[in-house]
Amino acid sequence: MPSTSLVLAFISIAIWLYLAVARGGFWRLRKFDDDSTQHGVPSAWPAVVAIVPARNEAATIAQTLTSLFNQNYAGQFSVVLVDDHSEDATAQIARQTARERDAESRISIRLAPRLPPGWTGKLWALNEGVGQAASATPTYYWFTDADIAHAPDTLQRLVAHAERDHLDLASLMVLLRAKTLPERALIPAFLFFFLKLYPPSWIANPHARTAGAAGGCILLRSEALQQIGGLAAIRHEVIDDCALARVVKRTGGRIWMGLTRASVSLRAYTTFREIRDMIARTAFTQLRYSTPLLLGTLTAMFLTYLAPVALLFARAPTPRVLGFIAWLLMSLLYLPTVRFYRLSPLWAPLLPLSALIYSYATCLSATRYYLGSGAQWKGRTQAYER
Repeated sequence: MPSTSLVLAFISIAIWLYLAVARGGFWRLRKFDDDSTQHGVPSAWPAVVAIVPARNEAATIAQTLTSLFNQNYAGQFSVVLVDDHSEDATAQIARQTARERDAESRISIRLAPRLPPGWTGKLWALNEGVGQAASATPTYYWFTDADIAHAPDTLQRLVAHAERDHLDLASLMVLLRAKTLPERALIPAFLFFFLKLYPPSWIANPHARTAGAAGGCILLRSEALQQIGGLAAIRHEVIDDCALARVVKRTGGRIWMGLTRASVSLRAYTTFREIRDMIARTAFTQLRYSTPLLLGTLTAMFLTYLAPVALLFARAPTPRVLGFIAWLLMSLLYLPTVRFYRLSPLWAPLLPLSALIYSYATCLSATRYYLGSGAQWKGRTQAYER
């Protein structure tokens, strides 16, 4: 009978072979790097309204709005900023930025109404923005977060892609910061895990069930929003970006997600605790608040990321060799993500350590849920189901 270590070794090897060849090539980032893609020019540039939900974003809102005002978009383009009951100077800085950029006629700043039961804060703010922008009859809404600085051609590329491929939803995963030690250790892993769950090639495939998006930068066709019944259709969702992509695809819409380095997140994480809390905010939501799914996920994380390292200490030589091969394959698949962030290749073999921290954050997410404080974001507990 094979030893336990040998069985673990074969399982780990099988997992990584599957991820390498049968998971939509999620690890091959060049396939969906939008910065290297050539987009044509549509016959006419449709009207677009950018909607920016902002809650306590005084530190970043000026950079975000400046990047929107600097878009070199040839069509009609305006901005709606929805102040989600900020307790800082977000709205005041937004108005000052518009004055300084001579863009007051291009922006509308609204205070979100009181959050009703059953809605998450961000979706309620977006819904208010959509209502405010409806009179402009835009062809597209551009949902973008208040802590992202976009390249001047971001909107142009998104619209050109959507018009060419008749997309109902086009999304870009912007470049997250990877400057501090905690960011370098955990942020590239966040992208790797996200793409593993939502392979972009499967997202774009109309025959595949997989649907995902990056909430910081979503271009949504207004007709598609009407088709799904507006944002009320997903009003309770904590992971709102993927929920929106899922319902758009389910109603027959075409969706796509790519990567970009040109648009960057301004949010900094200086401690491991900050990133841990970011993960814990939605990890158990991703598992649909299911204890069996939690246990299954933790088992899968062990078999995939931790077992190969543990096998290096097995007594028999065969499990040790197989464990090393699995670890090597893991590192090679992770290496393109490390390079995408322009980090040293020496970070690639450390993915098991990152996976251990993510597993801990997932357990913390479940614990907080059962204690009634799940999905915390800027002093507000988001709507969730018990």
